Amino acid sequence: MPFKLSEESQETPDLAIANARNHSDSSSYTDFPDKTERTPPVIGKGGAVQRSEDVTAYLQVVGAFFLMFNSWGVANTFGAYQNYYESALLKDETPSRISWIGSIQAFLLLLLGGLLTGPIFDAGHLRGLVIVGTVASVFGMMMTSICREYWQVVLAQGLVVGFGSGCMLLPSVAVFPQYFTKRRALATGLAAAGSSLGGVVYPTVFHELQPKIGFGWTTRVIAFMMLGTLTIPLAVMRAKVFPSTRRPLFDFKVLRNMPYVLFSLGEFFGFMGMYIPFYYITSYSLAKDIANPNLSFYLLAIINAASIFGRIVPNFVADISGPLNICGPFVLFCGIIAFCWTSVSSIGQIIIFCLFYGFFSGTFVSITGPSIASLSTDLSLVGTHMGMSFAAASLGLLVGNPVAGVLLDSYGWIGPAMFCGATNVLAGICVVLARVSKTGKVWVVKA
Repeated sequence: MPFKLSEESQETPDLAIANARNHSDSSSYTDFPDKTERTPPVIGKGGAVQRSEDVTAYLQVVGAFFLMFNSWGVANTFGAYQNYYESALLKDETPSRISWIGSIQAFLLLLLGGLLTGPIFDAGHLRGLVIVGTVASVFGMMMTSICREYWQVVLAQGLVVGFGSGCMLLPSVAVFPQYFTKRRALATGLAAAGSSLGGVVYPTVFHELQPKIGFGWTTRVIAFMMLGTLTIPLAVMRAKVFPSTRRPLFDFKVLRNMPYVLFSLGEFFGFMGMYIPFYYITSYSLAKDIANPNLSFYLLAIINAASIFGRIVPNFVADISGPLNICGPFVLFCGIIAFCWTSVSSIGQIIIFCLFYGFFSGTFVSITGPSIASLSTDLSLVGTHMGMSFAAASLGLLVGNPVAGVLLDSYGWIGPAMFCGATNVLAGICVVLARVSKTGKVWVVKA
């Protein structure tokens, strides 16, 4: 039987597309055979509990929360490791070379999670992806705990953890269109908040335990925490339906869609500069003697905490105004804030910088999926289109932080700050152009 949105989600075509949200995953917009249904159809409005209020549906939110907690959350933690590596384990390496570790991890997370694992999910292997991701991520962190050389850390924390995180990303966003119609925005926002909370919890654990029990055992504690929390999605996550047809990895026809191309270019520039403060804000505070080492370390936690609200609150507005109308201005604000980075010289200023940058950057990261869905001309291929766009974003994420490290060595802190600001402004311009290309020169319109 054809997959149809419920009546409450059919307000306008754009809203239906926006509600297709973070499906950087399987194309559950294709037709599904009856035999794939695992639960009875929803009874009328006056009948039993709707799908969006079912206990099983909310268990998917819990499971997806912890998948985000241990995929993007671990990637957001690398700033803590960057600071430690620069001062201790890899102190003979340049900041640029050290940042390649985190960049490779985040690159694989987006590339695998956005592009390559889609056909595996479509084939019905959600549980297999979660199992492989759990084993690889935990094993990679355990191996990181015994590393002593740069190349060992690249292999363990960069490649293995990145591979595991990429396997877990797709299941964390692929199940929501199957379970939620009326409260999908809330469900998506709550799950996405897991990545920011992970970026608060794991750096705090590292900072508190590393001086007491050493780098090795601290990293093992984090690995055991990952293993424990990942048992939750292993226990509760279930896909409701699977598509009857497999989506392709690439759709070259969409490259003739100018709004889509412009937005993907914006993603490339945005992710190139977006995470530079996450990696370097602690080092900046210590180098400028703004705060003591303890408070400087918690600046990363402050950025991640602020991004929790940036991932949840604007998503509700986006359902009304359209995701492009939110995405463009917010990423431009990120650029403006980044240009102010080097003027920060006191504790109060740097905390305000972290709060504002964390909030606006969190919005850009969480709203890219709905934005691409609103630009896709074929809903049956929206997962493919998201994967292609995320692949472009992953390339920007791969090179951005190492380039910032080279600029830091060559020009001082003005280098990475201006690079971060310029790439974010370029991203904002591309998103605005994508919006204008889609709607024309109309200021008040949902897009």
